[in-house]
Amino acid sequence: MTMDGDIMRRSLDVCGQTYAEQAGIRLADKPSPLYRLSVLALLLSTRIKAEIAVAAARELTQAGMTSPRRMAAATWQQRVDALGRAGYRRYDEQTATALGQGAELLQREYQGDLRELRRRAGASADGIRERLTELPRIGPTGANIFCREVQGIWPELRPCFDQKALQGAKALGLPQSPEALRKLVAAGRLPAAAAALVRAGLRPTTAKQVRAAVAG
Repeated sequence: MTMDGDIMRRSLDVCGQTYAEQAGIRLADKPSPLYRLSVLALLLSTRIKAEIAVAAARELTQAGMTSPRRMAAATWQQRVDALGRAGYRRYDEQTATALGQGAELLQREYQGDLRELRRRAGASADGIRERLTELPRIGPTGANIFCREVQGIWPELRPCFDQKALQGAKALGLPQSPEALRKLVAAGRLPAAAAALVRAGLRPTTAKQVRAAVAG
C-alpha cells in the first residue's frame, strides 16, 4: 500500500465514523433516513459544535420527528424544546422555524420524499445540490454535508469531497483532488473517508496523530 493509502486507512481507523452514524441514522435509500440526514445537514451547517448538532438530531428523532409530516405536525415549541435538550440553544428558535418550513416544502413539492427530489434533479449532482439549497437554512454548506454522507447510496454524487474535506486532506498531506482521493478508498467507504478528512481538518491534533502513526 502507498503512503497515501496508509494515511487514508489510518484516518478511517481514527475518525472515520460518518456523521449520520454518529447521529444514529442508518442510511438507506428510504424516505425517513434520507429526511433525517437532511435535518442533520441543516443542524451541522450552523456555526455550532458538531457534537451539539449531532445530539440535536438525536433529540429530534427521539421526539418522533422522523419525517416531514411528523416534523410539520410538531409544534414550534416542541421543536425548540428538542433542540434545547441537546444544548442547541443559540440558534434554536430560528432553526425550529426553518425545520417546520422545510418539512412543509418537502411535503408540498416532493411528497415528503427526498428520492423524488433526486428524480427531478435527473440524478445530477449539481441538480441535487441546487434543489437541496431550496430548503430553508440549507445553503451550499448544508447541501455539501448531505451529499458527502449520501454518496454511498447515490452514486452520481461520487466522489464528494468538498472544501472542508479537501482542507483535511491538505492537513494530512494527501492529494487535494476528489478523483485522487477516490482511488484511495473503496466506493462504499467514501462517506466515511470524507467524514474522516473533515475531522482531520477541524482538529489539527487528529491530523498530527494520524501522520505520526503512519510515520511509525
